[in-house]
Amino acid sequence: MVSSSFITLNRTGDNMPLAGFGTARISPDDTAEVVYNAIKTGYRLIDGALLYGNEAQVGEGVHRAIDEGIVKREELFIIGKLWNHFHGKEHVRYAFDLTYKNYGLDYLDLYLVHFPVATEFMSYEDTLKTGLLDKDGKLALTRAPMYECWAEMEKLVDAGLVRNIGISNFNTQSILDLLTYSKYKPAVLEIEYHPYLQQKRLVDWVRKQDIHVVAYASFGPTVFTNIPSDLVNLPSLLHHPTVEKIAKKHAISTGQIVLKWAVQHNVVVIPKSVNVERMKANIDLFSFTLDEEDLKAMNDLETNGRFNDFSVECHGFELPIFN
Repeated sequence: MVSSSFITLNRTGDNMPLAGFGTARISPDDTAEVVYNAIKTGYRLIDGALLYGNEAQVGEGVHRAIDEGIVKREELFIIGKLWNHFHGKEHVRYAFDLTYKNYGLDYLDLYLVHFPVATEFMSYEDTLKTGLLDKDGKLALTRAPMYECWAEMEKLVDAGLVRNIGISNFNTQSILDLLTYSKYKPAVLEIEYHPYLQQKRLVDWVRKQDIHVVAYASFGPTVFTNIPSDLVNLPSLLHHPTVEKIAKKHAISTGQIVLKWAVQHNVVVIPKSVNVERMKANIDLFSFTLDEEDLKAMNDLETNGRFNDFSVECHGFELPIFN
């Protein structure tokens, strides 16, 4: 079992919970209540993003919990993300201010560059309609160097608006480049991480750079609409015979096993659920431990199965950023 329920970030020494709550793909109509319930259940890390289209409602849920005395602001760890359309040095602050207003907080605990992909500027309203693409349904790349984008991220730290900054979906080469010019190196790297895609070499290397890892898509294919054709026959991790066997052994849910596997590797997890009972289960990760036999069985599920890839099958275009 890990010795703590949190990790300690570089530079600030801030404690980041290992078990957090994700807000992607939650309807704005439901988000405020869901986030409030998550905090009431015990979650202290809330992972959000401008692209999710529900930041304002995340803020509502957070403020309700604070106003009712369930939690103090300083006990929460709130995450935001800079979307691809806003990498230009003149647009970073514009995007951050949207998130800042949406959350309605004095500061963010962590602000991430969502992808190492700079696309042409679009308004917030249009971004919510088109996501990765432009109004013509195309991926419109633009010349916005990451060193300029990162310098603007660092200015947010210097202004006291953000405690920590980090990255998401970056590969080793992208990180190597960033480390050559950063004043404040990334505190975390958020990546797709689950037993089907363990990315061990990347994870081991970033840790040596004193960068912690956050996992998204902990349950594998369950959250994705479009799945690469070579992975469609992989069983859901929540129903995989190996995971079911371990769950039966410990008399807990398969979801807890999958999450515990990551946490026991000292990787932060941010599962999402709108169901309070599942919320409770997903955060109950420190009352049991997986033994070496369990860990080996889970590790043996590795297939290099990336479900969130910039491919025609997944997103309608080819951009091999993970290669």
